[in-house]
Amino acid sequence: MKCMSKIDWSHLDAHLLQLLLAVLETGSITAAAARLGVTQSAVSHLLEKLRAITGDPLFVKRGRGIAPTAHAESLAAPARALLRQMQQFAQSASFDPAQWSTQLTIAANDFQRELLLPPLAARLRALAPGVTLRIIPSAVPRLDLLRADECHLVISPRPPDGTDIVQKRLFDDSYAVFFDATVRSAPHTEVEYLAADHASVAYEANRGLDIDQQLLSRGLARRFAVLVPGFSALPAFVRGTPLLVTAPRLMGRTTLAGLAHAPVPVTCPTMPMFAIWHARYQQDPAHRWLRAQLEAVVGPALQGA
Repeated sequence: MKCMSKIDWSHLDAHLLQLLLAVLETGSITAAAARLGVTQSAVSHLLEKLRAITGDPLFVKRGRGIAPTAHAESLAAPARALLRQMQQFAQSASFDPAQWSTQLTIAANDFQRELLLPPLAARLRALAPGVTLRIIPSAVPRLDLLRADECHLVISPRPPDGTDIVQKRLFDDSYAVFFDATVRSAPHTEVEYLAADHASVAYEANRGLDIDQQLLSRGLARRFAVLVPGFSALPAFVRGTPLLVTAPRLMGRTTLAGLAHAPVPVTCPTMPMFAIWHARYQQDPAHRWLRAQLEAVVGPALQGA
């Protein structure tokens, strides 16, 4: 049998490989068409295309039926292997964290760093010992932090706004006012609260916490005596002074442990916390596993706090 002019090998696809195996295994064009759910003419057409790609007749007449050529039989094993590889490619091969060897970079400021990342690091050491966890400050997260692949994941209450950025809320925390109980008592009214001197965090100039945005919308403002670049610096400025610190309540078990705290005596928003990543990692099996490990430590961390 003379085959048609040879077609470039790049025309080969899974349909042609499945066709070859169906005809080989059934020994019949009719039976192969029934297995594949197509017409006999479609099988004949695709078979001609496969002959052109391989440069071999593949099947020849034998009485009323057909018989595979030696080349067709030799192609059976490679065809099955290629189909398995294509399936694995499409489904993402299974991910084994125990064999993972990489450096993961997570951006987080001191609150989320101290609350969530120590238990995450312990979990990674146990399940993925080949992983090195690198932690960098997130400040107010920038889009290019994720777009430029400077980090794999950001944990922050302020997700950057971008159509290619994905976020998932991890938890919400309320604010509390912290103070040195050996120097002063808790403010019980809005007037007392606003009359006091405050210490706070400023990751960017002229940008305070959400509570400050809410106060400004009412024409009110706190009076700041000290602004620092991170919550971890605050205790040194508050101890032995009458300064107030307004911070997430959970910090009473981490950075601000040892200071007294009380409810904030003004209307105060809650503070959300998000895991944030770039869309290119959305379906990556290793990144999905990492996000699952982060979510797994949130509940115990909140219960402990």
